[in-house]
Amino acid sequence: MRVAMMTREYPPDVYGGAGVHVTELVAQLRRLCDVDVHCMGEPREGAFAHQPDPALALAEPPANPALSTLSTDLRMVHAAAGADVVHSHTWYTGMAGHIAALLHGVPHVLTAHSLEPRRPWKAEQLGGGYQVSLWVERTAVTGADGVIAVSEGMRADVLDVYPTLDPARVHVIRNGIDTGVWYPAAPDPAESVLAELGVDPERPMVAFVGRITRQKGVPHLIAAAHRFAPEVQLVLCAGAPDTPEIAAEVSSAVAALADVRDGVFWVRDFLPINEIREILSAATAFVCPSVYEPLGIVNLEAMACGTAVVASDVGGIPEVVVDGVTGTLVHYDEANVTDFEAALADAVNALVGDPKTADRYGTAGRQRCIDEFSWARIAEQTLEVYRKVSG
Repeated sequence: MRVAMMTREYPPDVYGGAGVHVTELVAQLRRLCDVDVHCMGEPREGAFAHQPDPALALAEPPANPALSTLSTDLRMVHAAAGADVVHSHTWYTGMAGHIAALLHGVPHVLTAHSLEPRRPWKAEQLGGGYQVSLWVERTAVTGADGVIAVSEGMRADVLDVYPTLDPARVHVIRNGIDTGVWYPAAPDPAESVLAELGVDPERPMVAFVGRITRQKGVPHLIAAAHRFAPEVQLVLCAGAPDTPEIAAEVSSAVAALADVRDGVFWVRDFLPINEIREILSAATAFVCPSVYEPLGIVNLEAMACGTAVVASDVGGIPEVVVDGVTGTLVHYDEANVTDFEAALADAVNALVGDPKTADRYGTAGRQRCIDEFSWARIAEQTLEVYRKVSG
């Protein structure tokens, strides 16, 4: 079986959970079948890279990003000739998978990492292109031969948003984690990112890793940090803002926080895995304040590093973070964000004040990753979906 794997992100250009998912899935799936990766961007090893139509890429005024995406999708469609199955990820390649299935007469499997109707803030980023992304996703999802949801919560969301979809076509295959890459790691005295930042190893520290987007709830974390115990340090690894507006909002909020407390470290640049691993391992707690999260690979990364997690209870997060076992879940209510921010702070302060519980949560979290979130098993489950849709 030959699979055309369609994705916006692929190493070295990976910035979100969907990119991590594809990277790890492909590595394991290639042991079971032939996989051609079709990604977007500059040429790279191990994948066919596709770019927008030059007329759009060089257009003045600049073309809407949704148009550039669709033009890249068409190039993917042409390149997918010869595949037995096409597998798309996110709306960015959903139309490529849909048209490739029609053109080449092969099944289309779509992995739903998120749903566009659940992310109305994307209109800030795409403008009218958001209406295009809504149409693309609806067309691709409802036309797919198989839909993979990354959590039970995500499956429920898919069927709620697209009620005409046959539930038998929606399969749950959770995201995974490579515990050989993500593990508790002590700082390297010679090359410590924490030492370079100036983090005090004698004081507790909490961490966040993620993109600056409405979905990730970064402003809620910064607001909560005003209530953290005075000794708590915050390492905020947050970059790739969706829009100039949210970039300015977060920049202003971080500056205001740093004015009233010390120990605030904002890392805007993308860090290599070894440095993220060091930060996560050193943290007393990892905080995930997402307002929308189908699963949340970053929580698995923190847990695999032996770190307790404080997270919102949205989407698929409760399928990863077990409240009172591997961390603390905090209820999110969009109508009452003040209470949410206060509860985040209370949960962080409780773990900082009880290091034994934090350590116990961290140990349990790593074991949960080992026991339940293997990428090898995920690849086998994905292959079974391919076989099922191929008849």
